[in-house]
Amino acid sequence: MDSFELNKIAGAVLFTCLAVLTLNITASAVFTPPKLDKPGYDIAVPETAVQEAAPAAGAQDQPVEVVLASADPKRGETAAKKCATCHTFGKGEPNKVGPNLHNVINRAKASVPGFNYSAALKAKGGTWTFDDIYHFIANPKAFVPGTNMSFAGIPRPSERGDIIAFLNGQSDSPAALPKAADAGATAPAAAAAPGGASTTAAPPPGAAPKQ
Repeated sequence: MDSFELNKIAGAVLFTCLAVLTLNITASAVFTPPKLDKPGYDIAVPETAVQEAAPAAGAQDQPVEVVLASADPKRGETAAKKCATCHTFGKGEPNKVGPNLHNVINRAKASVPGFNYSAALKAKGGTWTFDDIYHFIANPKAFVPGTNMSFAGIPRPSERGDIIAFLNGQSDSPAALPKAADAGATAPAAAAAPGGASTTAAPPPGAAPKQ
């Protein structure tokens, strides 16, 4: 093979390499996405949706008296299994990560002998009322900022009511459940009739009017 043939082969190889390089540069320029100022993507969330969500969540949290009216201790016993990792419920049972919860209803806060309570709970004071337990187990760190209890909380009111009903049964003398206020107790004794007419009975004929 003479030098002319070798030059043609070398030229063909060189041309092919140049063509491939040109295509690679062109493809990179066309298909490479622009560099972002910061990684990730912005997700637009309407502010009104966030603002409206907060009142809706609060509206679901009924008073403890209303929730306890339909609470079931049996359901509460099942729901309280998530508490059994850190607590015991029976009389005389030892403390675990958390204190024993026998007789907890109306018990003074931070009062179980031998248990190392957080300074925040000691400073809280008072007794464990139905209402206090109801809000505490919903969000322990919100009710007692600085508490050592790392439990995330139970957001569903009905489940909290069931657990409280179960805890109330774990007592030497279960406390009487609080009653919801009678909505009709504050209603006026004499209601106005349709059209504004009074429903008070008229005196019989000849009777002297009442002073």
